[in-house]
Amino acid sequence: MVDVNTLADGEPRNNFFERALTWNEGGVLTGARHITIAGNWFYITTDHSVVVLDMTDPLAPVMKSTIEMDDPRATALQFRYLFVTEKGGLRVLDATNPAKPVKLDGALVPLKDARRVYLARTYAYVAAGAEGLAIVNVKNPEKPKLHSIFNADGKIVDARDVILGTTNASLFAYVADGVGGLKVIQMTSPKSQPRYYGYSPEPKPELIAWKATSSPALALSKGLDRDRGVDETGGQIAVFGRLGSRPFTMAEQRKLYLDAKGDPWTVSDTPREGDFVAAPSKRAKAD
Repeated sequence: MVDVNTLADGEPRNNFFERALTWNEGGVLTGARHITIAGNWFYITTDHSVVVLDMTDPLAPVMKSTIEMDDPRATALQFRYLFVTEKGGLRVLDATNPAKPVKLDGALVPLKDARRVYLARTYAYVAAGAEGLAIVNVKNPEKPKLHSIFNADGKIVDARDVILGTTNASLFAYVADGVGGLKVIQMTSPKSQPRYYGYSPEPKPELIAWKATSSPALALSKGLDRDRGVDETGGQIAVFGRLGSRPFTMAEQRKLYLDAKGDPWTVSDTPREGDFVAAPSKRAKAD
């Protein structure tokens, strides 16, 4: 742990870091290779498990659980699901209780060499080594499906990491392609995807640029997501420009996916007392 507040005090002459804490209680983090930070929750992959830490007090980590995995490489969190790349592919865990994620039966997309993963609304993008870039449909996270694997006609040879970003109406993927350097893939454009507008248009990948690197390209840094004002525990990470706006609190976020009893919303023919049920519209009946 390193205190980075020195970067925010406006004084450039004291920008020096000092280690504030080294923590590896019982050797639980030995072999640590990747970290996902979601508010006060840390998800750290080691060579055999995912370790969950409560970092409410950064100088006093509390281990909440460990989930045994098969050579886990990286994680990503979206609402109440934790996505983990491991030896067998991309696996999905239920993280409704963020302290104790649970493996979901059958929620695995087989891949030969899954590395890093990036989530963008209803798709997961996996850097899949020699296979290229794997695009996974996660509209139903409990039943993920492989949408496609893109290797740009063999030009992506060693995908290690992937980051997505949006510029105006186009979606781009940046791939750290190991020995292949940096690759830039355009996912949507008015020409390739006429339905590029909307919440989550189907990606139509095209390799548009690449750059050789002097050594293997292993990882990429990530910008701030444009459409996220808070982190997973309700902490504000951006200030909106319009008057009257504010981010959801953690309690408000949980109402989006948990009912009054704290259970995930489900589609049921027999609603429970207190559940919200939307009446079907006339158009829905006609369809």
